[in-house]
Amino acid sequence: MRTILLIGAGKSTSYLLQYLLQNAEKEKLHILVGDKDPNNAIKLLNNHPSSTAIKLDIFNEDQRVNAIKKADLVISMLPARFHIEVAKDCLAQGKNLVTASYVSPEMEQLDQQVKNKGLIFLNEIGVDPGIDHMSAMKVIHDIREKGGKMVLFESFTGGLIAPQSDTNLWNYKFTWNPRNVVVAGQGGAAKFIQEGNFKYIPYNKLFRRTEFLDIEGYGKFEVYANRDSLKYRNAYGLEDVLTLYRGTIRRVGFSKAWNMFVQLGLTDDSYVLDNSEHMTYRAFINTFLPYSPTDSVELKLRHYLKIDQDDIMWGKLIELDLFNDQKTLGIANATPAQALQSILEQKWTLDQDDKDMIVMYHKFGYLLEGKKHQIDSSMVTIGQDTRYTAMAKTVGLPLGIAALKILNKQITTAGVIIPILKDVYEPILKELEDHDIVFTEKSVPYLGYNPQKEESTI
Repeated sequence: MRTILLIGAGKSTSYLLQYLLQNAEKEKLHILVGDKDPNNAIKLLNNHPSSTAIKLDIFNEDQRVNAIKKADLVISMLPARFHIEVAKDCLAQGKNLVTASYVSPEMEQLDQQVKNKGLIFLNEIGVDPGIDHMSAMKVIHDIREKGGKMVLFESFTGGLIAPQSDTNLWNYKFTWNPRNVVVAGQGGAAKFIQEGNFKYIPYNKLFRRTEFLDIEGYGKFEVYANRDSLKYRNAYGLEDVLTLYRGTIRRVGFSKAWNMFVQLGLTDDSYVLDNSEHMTYRAFINTFLPYSPTDSVELKLRHYLKIDQDDIMWGKLIELDLFNDQKTLGIANATPAQALQSILEQKWTLDQDDKDMIVMYHKFGYLLEGKKHQIDSSMVTIGQDTRYTAMAKTVGLPLGIAALKILNKQITTAGVIIPILKDVYEPILKELEDHDIVFTEKSVPYLGYNPQKEESTI
């Protein structure tokens, strides 16, 4: 019997646990789930005979080490900043580790020690990062194997609501960590390469510099740039590529509307609001507007943002109940971003009948025998319900599949790694297809640089 320790039983673990439990008998697995509230795990485990839920406080070193000692492999579903303590324990105890999070500098520093012990610390094996790496590298390697030279790579992912649940004016609800949505794009200018030129978009312009894409059967979407598109240039072997651009997918119109919050200062997370706990929604909005002894909050806001009362942008603000003078934030010492998140969660939490959707799209441009070619690759996955979501599926299944491949010695590359090697991504992508996570690839005329990318929505 082999034991997999899963640390953290949050929203993204439903499909992961389902997958592991379905394979428990065949693979001789025992699934040990540690969470600070074991009830979170108990609900998902449903008394499965090959599982145990335990109380595990990640800040209690004895609890953490004792749980890791019992495992053959550890899957950490903790917030990214807590992985490093788990990783150090896994290194000390000689246990393999799998996470869906970006490799932190602290994690990267463990690489040689992990290699020395012959261990595998596989990170970035969720959806984005994760499935994006694997699906991109598959096509890039295929292009190179037939003699092609990459000149363009664009990659976009979005967690959205499914078309049948698209019932608000924003065409959006939270399908993952709301905080990450509210503070997206902060901490520096977005950076990418366009036709051999470095490009930068400051945060205050980020949501007005969008490009558009069409996904067959699902319509039109927009994309805003990720903070650092060049992060994987070396890892992907794209040092000489002329265009390298990564971004986040939203429905058309979202970015223009979100930009209102940015321009008002509502997404700022650098200071706290006085008396925020008792501040009404209306007072919160008024805090960022000029004083007037006569003008209403609504009138001041429309004037500040230069929008008319019949503008769809105004309708989107009204829909969020931002001018309510009865509802209070209820959060002490809240930053503007935390206050905004609290308001949005009242409107953008998935309803019982809602389904979410993951959309991923890659564009590959390459030279072959003196001619330019392009491949477009896309994937759409729709969730089952609010527990078995598309987000949980695309995060959890790659984690579960990778864990078994490591236990069964089908993935053997030691060190702190991400899934860009063929022997890692190939078997995982193949099994994901059995779960209807499938990419559609098609050759299209080479489009290259699109001048509208920079000017379309400024």
